[in-house]
Amino acid sequence: MNLQTKPPRTAAEQAIVDSFTEMMGDLPGDAPVTKARDQLLYDISQAGLPTRRVESWHYTDLRNLLRGVADPESGAAKQIDPLVGGSLVLPVVQGRSAELTSPDGLSLEPFMDLLVSGEAAKMLTERGADDLIGRYNGAFVGDGYRMSVAADTEFEEIVELQSVQSGGQVHNRFVVNFERKSKATVIERHLGDAGQTGLSTSISTLDVADGAEATWIILQGRGNNDQHLAQLNARLGTDARLKVYIVNAGGKLVRQEVHIEVAGEGAHLDMRCINLLAGDSHTDVTLTLGHDVPNTTSSEIIRNVVLDRARGVFQGQIRVNREAQKTDAQMACNTLLLSDDGEFAAKPELEIFADDVICAHGATVIDLDSSHLFYLMARGITEKSARSLLVNGFVDELIDELDNEDLVEVLKTLVEQWLVDHA
Repeated sequence: MNLQTKPPRTAAEQAIVDSFTEMMGDLPGDAPVTKARDQLLYDISQAGLPTRRVESWHYTDLRNLLRGVADPESGAAKQIDPLVGGSLVLPVVQGRSAELTSPDGLSLEPFMDLLVSGEAAKMLTERGADDLIGRYNGAFVGDGYRMSVAADTEFEEIVELQSVQSGGQVHNRFVVNFERKSKATVIERHLGDAGQTGLSTSISTLDVADGAEATWIILQGRGNNDQHLAQLNARLGTDARLKVYIVNAGGKLVRQEVHIEVAGEGAHLDMRCINLLAGDSHTDVTLTLGHDVPNTTSSEIIRNVVLDRARGVFQGQIRVNREAQKTDAQMACNTLLLSDDGEFAAKPELEIFADDVICAHGATVIDLDSSHLFYLMARGITEKSARSLLVNGFVDELIDELDNEDLVEVLKTLVEQWLVDHA
């Protein structure tokens, strides 16, 4: 008789369970919230961390890559200046939000209040059997914000959700409603300490209502030793517009999931992603995009720069349901592989059940063009500067699509500084 036994827990799996035991007395929530947390932790302990056998984690064998978990004890992080001057900063410093007054057109509430009242219990769920991030964050989440942009309102200030961490563990949740015909730009900014080791999970859930326009920018700049597991979930209503920009420029082990439901006719999604990878880091961006109704469009462009021994992953699945005729969905993944020791895996997918659609995907991996380097160096530019100029041109094209000139300038400076530090 063959008996299948569950493999023993890894050090990281045991550390997750131990961390929950240590932190549970300080985690906010009433009885239903506590029950939801217990169930999610139980699911993690039973399933273990995902391995290559789990299709959606095939290129990020978390059971092997996550060797340990940071101590729950918090570091001494501090709020910093906003990326763009004049922005409204909603800080989450070492996992704790601030009490803020809601400005006109915007309602704000710490997520901790939803946990304490029990309203958050129904939000602490998982997307499916492979949703490790949903389970992990739901079991440990301590704070964040719920925010709503009022209907028929254009909120002119940039809103910066600023998660600052210096070691320890941080588990955030952001719930944002862009009400009917509203318009706003939000930066979700994750910062770490290069001298510390931290673990963070973060889930952002967006509801972009009919006719609303939202720009959501994720800037991930965790420390060199940090582990960051994040998820963005969004639903688009009729004639809604959502622009998602992701810049990964930090972290030792990073998984950023993006799950989009295009649920209203006339809706449009733009997604732009820049992965700046160096050292021996591992960064995974996984996208699932569902076109569920007729007459919707989307465009996704991912640009990757790989140095040293870094490893990157992009998995992108576009699903077009049978009812979603007249869908136009385009996806491209382009990689500059600038090291013989670096790697990048791209897995674009189309799953189409409608017959009147325009859908395409593509992936390229290249090095810098030697003739372009020669052209610049022949005009007195050093090789290092020439390479930086070409890399900047490779990613700046995506940044230039943003409407805000101040934001464009800041993001270009961020990329330039990363190249100075790593190239």
